[in-house]
Amino acid sequence: MPATSLPSTLGVVLAGGLARRMGGGDKPMRSIGGRTILERVIARLSPQCDGLILNANGDPGRFASFGLRVVPDDVPGFPGPLAGILAALDWTAANRPEIAWVLSAAGDCPFLPRDLVGRLHEARARENAQLAVAASADQSHPVIGLWRVALRDELRHALVVEDLRKIDLWTARYPLATVTWPAKPLDPFFNANTVEDITEAERLAALDATS
Repeated sequence: MPATSLPSTLGVVLAGGLARRMGGGDKPMRSIGGRTILERVIARLSPQCDGLILNANGDPGRFASFGLRVVPDDVPGFPGPLAGILAALDWTAANRPEIAWVLSAAGDCPFLPRDLVGRLHEARARENAQLAVAASADQSHPVIGLWRVALRDELRHALVVEDLRKIDLWTARYPLATVTWPAKPLDPFFNANTVEDITEAERLAALDATS
């Protein structure tokens, strides 16, 4: 599937987590090599998507400098990334009805691949799948994936009525394409969860000459 024929796709950066392993605060606002993680995520996704939004809870003003629409969860209790994905699907349906697909990515992954959207769409189309997720190093990364906007009502039912929280339990209900990226010289889905991870990310940023 040539890049020019890819379906229009809205990107959502999921930054709604509570960052308990870093003592609270916003993980995407931590700096790596003089740039915040969120800056790096935006730089990777912007060329691949037909617009970006940010899913985050609390005061949206703290993200004002990034120029993205901040869309909070509308399912109470911080139920996890599925709530952020649902918020993005609902926002897209209401504000960008011409777009049928949303790409989600974690806000703490500074080295996302530049062919993320293209390869996920190619695999989804090839396998006639409803959803597509990324993988590396024998591990799936279900928070990084393609979501059909038309499934938002089913996702809301799963979250609100069934109290479903795990992404892989949700994706197991549908035909799913999984796309694997190489993890060398660096894993493009490395995520900065802890203070120690920030130190490792500094080392990896030096390897990632085009970041």
